[in-house]
Amino acid sequence: MNLTSKTLWPTIAWTLLLGIAAPPSLQAYIGPGAGFAFVSSFLVLLLAVLLAVFSLLSWPLRLLIGLVFKRKGRGRHKTDISRVVVVGLDGMDPKLAEGFMKEGLLPNFRRLKERGDFTPLATSEPAISPVAWSSFTTGVDASHHNIYDFLTRDPCTYAPILSSADIAAASRVFSVGKYLIPLGRPRATLKQKSKPFWKILGERGIFSSIIRVPVTFPPEKFNGVLLSGMCAPDLKGSQGTFSLYTSKGDPSGTRVGGMRYRVSPSGNCIRTELHGPQNPLRRDGGELTLPMEIRLDPSRNRVRIAVSGQEFELDRGGYSPWIRVVFRPGLGMKVRGICLFHLVRTSPQFELYVSPIHIDPEHPSLPISHPSIYSVYLAKLIGPYGTLGLAEDTWALNEGAIDEEAFLKQAYLLYEEREKMFFKVLERTPNGLCACVFDTTDRVQHMFFRCLDPDHPSNRGKETEKYRNVIRDLYIRMDGLVGRLLEVIDEKTLLLVISDHGFTQFKRGLNLNSWLRDNGYLFLEEGRDESGDWLKGVDWRRTRAFALGLTGVFINRKGREAKGIVDEGEPLAALRQEISRKLTGLVDPQTGQNAIRSVVETESAFAGPYTYDAPDLLVGYNAGYRTSWDGATGRVTPAQFEDNTRHWSGDHCVDPALVPGVLFSDRKIRRDGPGLTDIAPTVLKALGVEQPTYMKGRPLI
Repeated sequence: MNLTSKTLWPTIAWTLLLGIAAPPSLQAYIGPGAGFAFVSSFLVLLLAVLLAVFSLLSWPLRLLIGLVFKRKGRGRHKTDISRVVVVGLDGMDPKLAEGFMKEGLLPNFRRLKERGDFTPLATSEPAISPVAWSSFTTGVDASHHNIYDFLTRDPCTYAPILSSADIAAASRVFSVGKYLIPLGRPRATLKQKSKPFWKILGERGIFSSIIRVPVTFPPEKFNGVLLSGMCAPDLKGSQGTFSLYTSKGDPSGTRVGGMRYRVSPSGNCIRTELHGPQNPLRRDGGELTLPMEIRLDPSRNRVRIAVSGQEFELDRGGYSPWIRVVFRPGLGMKVRGICLFHLVRTSPQFELYVSPIHIDPEHPSLPISHPSIYSVYLAKLIGPYGTLGLAEDTWALNEGAIDEEAFLKQAYLLYEEREKMFFKVLERTPNGLCACVFDTTDRVQHMFFRCLDPDHPSNRGKETEKYRNVIRDLYIRMDGLVGRLLEVIDEKTLLLVISDHGFTQFKRGLNLNSWLRDNGYLFLEEGRDESGDWLKGVDWRRTRAFALGLTGVFINRKGREAKGIVDEGEPLAALRQEISRKLTGLVDPQTGQNAIRSVVETESAFAGPYTYDAPDLLVGYNAGYRTSWDGATGRVTPAQFEDNTRHWSGDHCVDPALVPGVLFSDRKIRRDGPGLTDIAPTVLKALGVEQPTYMKGRPLI
């Protein structure tokens, strides 16, 4: 076989995609789970640049052709709206928004409400971000778009897999010395079913700009541009793996969401390595690393860092700009990323935080945008920017790698990038659809919701008074965004400001697997009283039900699970009903409160084609409760209930009726009780496109 550069480079690229993805990275966020990373080559980027140049040069000709054939009018009826702008403020809560408006703190949201309307927006079932945003994207429920959580289980192995994307390896490899080259291309596909409404617009000749909407990785082709959002991975293939370099204590190895590395200063110098992705091209594998030198200046609380051919200074408490790093797996290949450095302290112990290594948008090592050159184009407009789907490093704060001040500083650095990007894109989308999702509202509320409740267990040993107005200030900042937006849109633009869900307190966690064990539905192997992560140590020969993820309970069904023992038909139906009945209204013995408000039997409640492999039961927790941290990773622990003492103190993975999102519109809403599935039909109608019959929602204007 003749392996030319045209065949070799793409297969090498996809090899890194498969090689970097690893099950341990699923712990990076016990909400949003693991991702994948795959590396393309210089050739791919070069082709993308050439295509972009061709596109720019041919633009006048394409415009003329479009006008001649009246492409924009095909399949549309005329409306008085020429552009729709959708701003997603992930997690914005209607009760908080209403309260702050009454206090006069959100004048621009009030102005938008008075110009049009404001109402709660029903979220998805279950109320989890990838589910909710998929319903926004497609106009259908989970049984039609196939996303029920961040994670699901592989029915063949019971191991966790990402719900949003699927990757299959090449079937054969070619050995070249110490390298293993795959023959043929692996396949990466988006597992979300149905069709995004911007794709429907594109089929009618309507252009769309889609910025950071969740569950858009890998990006699909359509008539428009798109930058992937939540579920886009870092360079390691995880949903965010930070590094903490410290001279304190013994190395602890892997931590949830990050890695801890012990360093020993020699005088005022530390020599260590920046850790990158695994190298799957070599037979002996191994992690790709870069030499890193850190020179300490304790008297000024400053360091000078040299890495990947760059040097920069960093003061205590400060962040570096995005630093470009280049790893070399071999065969002349380069794997590029960007990361932030934050100096925690220089003394008495040294601590340096390094953010997850993001895909470099100017040298994208995987398709994070459509077209592939679009991420480069945006970087040329605004400079380097974060590309990781879960860019705000909540786990670094949860694990004490950074403090509250550092987290907020990082969150708002990322927000400012997004705002700058959004207005640049909006300016370049005079017609059609412009949609952008801001994540800051979600991440900040997750980490500071405790400050709204003085009795929250998470407040123990933490500063509360200093941060009691963090969420108020967050909403005020979003009000500024809306004010700026109102100044630049005209009467022919429909503006929708939405959120996918609201928020409530997360004070107590329930481990469903422990409850299933105590009630005779789940069994451990002989000699064990608790399991490892991801159900390791469960006795599948006797287990009838297990939990994985944030709300799902799976029945160990014959013919579906590899070691299933529950027969279909009446035995299955009876078991589902029995577990559902026992869980509904379950009382927390410590507080006397109901921990579970509702339980949905998926195949009974949903009518879509994607219920068979879904969780059999969806648990709707009461306010103040959620699945415990151990329960989310499939771990069986001695106790069922536990206090939540982490910074991650607010949540929304509860009964959907408790956490609706928001809908602000500059037009009157014509229907009562709107929900997320109504947004897609509303946008289609506004731009003169008929709604497909399969959509579950209805237009609101």
